[in-house]
Amino acid sequence: MALLTFELPDGTTRRVDVVQVLNAGYAGRSQDDVAAHVAELAELGVPAPSVTPALYPVAPYLAQHTDRVSVQHGRTSGEAEWALVVDGEGELLLTAACDHTDRELEVHGVAWSKNAGPDVLARRAWRLADVQDRLDALTLRAWVTHTGSGEENLIQDGTLAELLTPGYWAEVLRERGDLVPGTVLISGTIPMAEGVDQFADRWRVELGDAATGDVIELGYDVVRMPAPIG
Repeated sequence: MALLTFELPDGTTRRVDVVQVLNAGYAGRSQDDVAAHVAELAELGVPAPSVTPALYPVAPYLAQHTDRVSVQHGRTSGEAEWALVVDGEGELLLTAACDHTDRELEVHGVAWSKNAGPDVLARRAWRLADVQDRLDALTLRAWVTHTGSGEENLIQDGTLAELLTPGYWAEVLRERGDLVPGTVLISGTIPMAEGVDQFADRWRVELGDAATGDVIELGYDVVRMPAPIG
C-alpha cells in the first residue's frame, strides 16, 4: 500500500493509507470528446474500448507523491486528471493528478499500461463538499517541457465540465462496495492539443478554482532508466 498526506486549505492534513486505485477511462461527458480521445489513442495503435466509460484497477503502490518518474523508454506520457480520494474518516477529497502511462504497452492492453507507471497526486487537496457547487467551473490544465527547447508548452486546457463528475464516480463506487477509506479514483482526461509532443521530459498539472484563486499543482521530471543488460 501507499501512504499519502494531503494538506487542506485550512492548514490541516489528512493521511490516507491507499487500499485501492481505480483509473477511469473514456470518461468525458461529451461523446465528441470521448471520440476524440479514442482517435488520439488510435493514432498510437490503441484499440477502441468495448464500453465507455471504462474503469481500470491499478496497484495501490502506484498512487504517489513524487517529483520524478522513471521510465524505460521514450514513449510514455502523462494525462491531466482530477483524483477523488476517500480519507480515513470516509470524507471525499479532490486533488490534481497525472496518470503517467506507457504508450508502447498500451497497444497491448490499456489496463496493463496503467500499471506500468505511477498515478502522481498533488500534495494539497480540497474537501469535495467545499467546491461541490462550482465543480464544472474548476479548470484542469497541463504543460509539458522538452529538454532540447527548454520551453513549457500548454498541452491540455479545459474544465471539469468536460468530464463525468466526482459524484457520478462516487455513486459507481458506492454501488460496487468500493467507496471505502483509502480508495483513490483517477478521473480520466481531457483532449490534448494538436501539434504538442506528449513524449516530454517534464509534466506539470494544475487544478484551479477561479472563485477563490486557489490552485492545486503537481509537477515531475520524466527520467529514462539505464539500458538493461542481458
